[in-house]
Amino acid sequence: MEVTLLGTGDTTGTPTVDCDCETCERARDPGPDLCERLRERGVDPSDGVERSRFSVYVRNDETGESLLVDVSPDFRQQFLTQDVGPPDAAIVTHVHFDHLDGLGNAYRLFDELPVYAADETDPVTGESVAEGIRSRYDYLDTVSVNAKTPHETFTVAGFEVTLVPVEHPPLLCYGLRIEEPESGAVLSISGDTCYGIPDRSKAALSDADLALVEGIVHEEACEFHPKGGAHHDDDGVPRTFGTKHMTLPGARDFADDIDAESYRIVHTAHYVPADRAFADDIAVDGECFSL
Repeated sequence: MEVTLLGTGDTTGTPTVDCDCETCERARDPGPDLCERLRERGVDPSDGVERSRFSVYVRNDETGESLLVDVSPDFRQQFLTQDVGPPDAAIVTHVHFDHLDGLGNAYRLFDELPVYAADETDPVTGESVAEGIRSRYDYLDTVSVNAKTPHETFTVAGFEVTLVPVEHPPLLCYGLRIEEPESGAVLSISGDTCYGIPDRSKAALSDADLALVEGIVHEEACEFHPKGGAHHDDDGVPRTFGTKHMTLPGARDFADDIDAESYRIVHTAHYVPADRAFADDIAVDGECFSL
């Protein structure tokens, strides 16, 4: 299994448009020390550090097929700048635009693109993620939507895939367990979520070779959220920012909770201070892993 991180940022990305905060400025001009560290991680920072909207490309070495997890609005640029080809199939974790709205790129680019998503009806929207994709992109004849039941493993691109319910109120959202059956390699993706993930879902995401864990901001940012923070650790540090996302400490604790062999923090916002935003365990676009 080869995993390429196409997009590792939150809904505005880093650098954010028209933002001159210290983190965005450092992303534009990383400086020699950060450039050296990124090159050691296999990333070329010559054009700056990028965290575009979230998307992951997973290639199956056994079958030669590939799977795209979430279809970023930055789809075109991601596939122009990374050394990957168009995917054979896609999975969408939830209907927020930064995970879905790149699907319009299927127009005139694919002869066929099967898209997989959960079949649970969301009480807020009145439709499942699969139904939401169908209704939004019914004009794309090349896209076929395949509804799948959470916690029931299915096969796509030669991988055994399980949609795993997580907690991202008010909408239903899912993480993923992706396993290559021949090698036994496992990729876990938390999806957009707070720290309070159900035990059954934690178990499904456990023991991965690589875990991609959502961590949107540093813990001090909870002071500025109307709902503060939640899921505090024994020292009172919030592991959830508001109700919907994990903090950086929450992401690190969650990676430890699920006993991941290695992990990267993804979906990170530019609000993280510059001296902490480029830690070695926080992902940047273009990182690749062989599992």
